[in-house]
Order: sequence, then structure tokens, then C-alpha cells
Amino acid sequence: MTPELACRAQFLAHRAQDSVGRMIERRPSPGLRNSAPDRRETAHERGVGNPYPTPSVVATRISHTRTTPIRHSFVHRSASWLIDIDDLPSPPPALRPFARFEPADHFPEQPIAGQTLRDRLTAHLIAADVTPPSGQIIALLSPRVAGYVFNPLSVFWCHHTDGTPACVVAEVHNTYGERHTYVVTPDDTGHAQVDKEFYVSPFNDVSGTYRLRLPPPSPDGRVAVSVTLDRPGHGPFVAALTGRARPARASSILVTQLRTPLAPLVVAARIRWHGIRLWLRRLPVATRPDHEKTTTISTAATCRKERR
Repeated sequence: MTPELACRAQFLAHRAQDSVGRMIERRPSPGLRNSAPDRRETAHERGVGNPYPTPSVVATRISHTRTTPIRHSFVHRSASWLIDIDDLPSPPPALRPFARFEPADHFPEQPIAGQTLRDRLTAHLIAADVTPPSGQIIALLSPRVAGYVFNPLSVFWCHHTDGTPACVVAEVHNTYGERHTYVVTPDDTGHAQVDKEFYVSPFNDVSGTYRLRLPPPSPDGRVAVSVTLDRPGHGPFVAALTGRARPARASSILVTQLRTPLAPLVVAARIRWHGIRLWLRRLPVATRPDHEKTTTISTAATCRKERR
């Protein structure tokens, strides 16, 4: 192939890639619309604007730091998505194995055919006696990749119809197949506090308090959330996720698979690997209690009421 033909082929390939990327951004999810004809309007359709860069792929940096009784820390790269739950991304068929969004992958209630992700969040909050938000909900989560999904932490920033914050729902999954949500109302700096009531690490019992930092994503796509566990007689345990959201184009999905291939599977494997390392260092294992309660609501506040 001559240099001229090679350049022409490269140009056409980039044009095709950009076209597919624009289709991912603009095209509504057929499954969502077909299964929920009366779905919530997106922020754009309501005319209030969307201050969040959705849908986006977030290249993340995940860090854990354990200080007592054994010091252990790590930093890994991974990937998440930032989405509007009423407008789930629908990549072209060839890319769907790398980003599939299933409502049943979130919240502990039994799945019901045709439920949307908002339906599941709403049902979960109602069951917990929390008034569900009526406005836009932005979520930071991992999709299914190659049919596998694992979300150690998913964050749902909930708003009223006028765009003001209502509450934040932080959903935690452990490696035993259990799910639990923490409903909090962060202050203006994104900070909140809530009692720990869910068994996650086998080396931490179900005691203590979480200090959460859950500011909403910035307009330029910066994401920074953290969870600090404080327990009497122990040093703090800190888990943090930071990253930058980029528009969900075909190129970004492909680059994500090259940079962090099979991210959910790798995250689950790494959690088990670090657990084995701590066990070999003889860190005591806490007994896992029965998981009967699936929601913890911060005593400081619940969902803010909408302004009238």
C-alpha cells in the first residue's frame, strides 16, 4: 500500500470511529424505551440542562489503605462509567460485550421483568420508607463486561426536578453476593457520616462509622469519592476512587479494554488476592453475620425535601 493510500485509509477509519462515537452519545437505549414507555424525561428533555458529562467512561485510580493491626495498602487502575439512569448507554452491537447495563445488577430486591434502573432504585427506597427523588439521577458504576459484573461501590446522586440535590445512595456489594445501600445527605462539601451495618471485608467486623466523601462529579468530569472506616481501637481504613470522565465513544470503550481489560473481573480477582495475602500474614478473620437489613439511612438526615 502506498503512503497516500495508507493515509487515506487512516483518515476514513477515524471518520467512521467518530461517527460511531456520536451515535453512542446521542442514541437513546431501545431497551429502556421499549420496556418503559412512560420513563422519566432526561434532563435535556426537561429543559433544565445536564451539568454532568454523561454518558462517560471514567479511567479510575482505586486505592485502599489499612493502618492497623497490619499496614497494607495498594493502588490499582480500573474503569467505571458515569451515566444518567434514565438514558442508559447503548453501544453498537460489536461493543456491547464490553459495556452492558442491566438494571437487575443493582439493589437487593428480586428482579421484575421490564424494570428500569430507576424503577429498582425507587422500589428500594420506598421499601426503606424513603421518599424517592423525582429528578435526574446520575450514577457512577461498572457495567457488565464479557457477561461479568462486580460493583464494590456504586454511587447514585439523586436530584429534585429543579436540579437541586435530594440525597446520595451508595450501594455496596461484597464478594459473598450480598448488597447493601447507605442513604445519606452530604453537606455542601460532599461529606456525610453513617453507621457501618454491612459485612464487606472478612477482616473488618460490622462495627464502626463511615466517613463518606461523595461530592458530585464536576462539570469537567472529575470524580473523587472516598470511604473512611473508623472503629474503636483501630486506625482508619480508607478506600478512595478518583478519575476523569471522558465522553463514551467507540474509541474510549476500546481504549478502556486495552488499558484495563475485563475491569470488573480483575477488580474481583484483586480483592481476593489481597485477602489471601492478609490471611497469610495472620490478620484475624471476623465472622460474617446474617445479612437481614439491606438499607442504612444516615441519622443526620434523609433525602432533602424539594423546594416549593
